[in-house]
Amino acid sequence: MTRRSETLLALAGAALILALAYAVPWLRFVLTIALAKGLAVLGILLLLRAGQVSFGHALYLALAAYTVAFGAVVVPEALLLLPAAALLAGIVGLLIGLFVVRYREIFFGMLNLALSMVFYSVLEKFYALTHGADGIRLPPVTFLGRPLAGEAGEWTVLGMALVLALACGALVRVALASPLGEALAGIKTRETRLDFMGVSPKRVLLAAYVASAVMAGFAGAIIALTTRHVTPALSYWTTSGELVFIAILGGAGSVLGPFLGAAAYELTRVYAAATFANAWQLVLGLVLLAVIVFAPGGLWGMITSRRRPA
Repeated sequence: MTRRSETLLALAGAALILALAYAVPWLRFVLTIALAKGLAVLGILLLLRAGQVSFGHALYLALAAYTVAFGAVVVPEALLLLPAAALLAGIVGLLIGLFVVRYREIFFGMLNLALSMVFYSVLEKFYALTHGADGIRLPPVTFLGRPLAGEAGEWTVLGMALVLALACGALVRVALASPLGEALAGIKTRETRLDFMGVSPKRVLLAAYVASAVMAGFAGAIIALTTRHVTPALSYWTTSGELVFIAILGGAGSVLGPFLGAAAYELTRVYAAATFANAWQLVLGLVLLAVIVFAPGGLWGMITSRRRPA
């Protein structure tokens, strides 16, 4: 699919989100969370291009969310908290990335998972600071000096999430079509050839890893501003599993896949929980199984396959 077609679809999707949020007010919360998780999965998409899967990216999600929770006490402005949370996630991603990019495949994934669980344990044990499993309620936050609360606050956070999704999606689309994207694909296929060409695979993967941490940081900040409550569960392995689930569900063939998968995941979970309160996980599992069996390319693969001429 051409860049122009993807751009038009992205704008149409943004318009659809705004229309749904206006027509069904309670969907504003669900769609904002979906956009946030789509942002985090967009970062994982960069790693998937290199053939690597992170099972611990919830670490950056939680780190950013707690940055917002603690930072709001000192600086309650959302426009300052968002970049600060993403910046801190990027710095930590750089430090961790210097270590994990030395490994590949299952070792890469498991190291990320282990580090995420270490962070989860720290959040659980330092009760005096983090309140353990009870979590932290976000103090009052402002946007351009005005309280970020009520219906206007919901629309503002949704708008910020939508702008970030469009901006990050455009940047990742350009990156994947650039020499960086080709180098990431080279790591997946024949890494030694990059070495022969004088390109460092570790540096290429590190750049993608830091970018993915920054996007997960934006996602964590949006989630914190939306839920107004931050708990260690954000860094638990099940949250990382959700991100991988969404990546498979949406498909890695386009930057639109993560957001399509996130929206489908959140809406399925909401309706499954309402219909099958004690078995909604089973419904999600069946959906994922159906996608793997009948649409290996994910939901985005299903859309593009229907558009191809016979």
